[in-house]
Amino acid sequence: MDYGKSGAAKVGKHAPRHAEHNAKGSAKNPFGKQPPKAELLKRMKEAAAKKS
Repeated sequence: MDYGKSGAAKVGKHAPRHAEHNAKGSAKNPFGKQPPKAELLKRMKEAAAKKS
């Protein structure tokens, strides 16, 4: 029996629909580069100050 002609669902290809703007290995987010903790804390404090 030819199951391709029976209307069975096609198998997914597991490919993303689009590329992320900050994907790992891109110019904005290169491999092996971890942002410094001080920078994160600064951003968090600024966000908290803006919120309250």
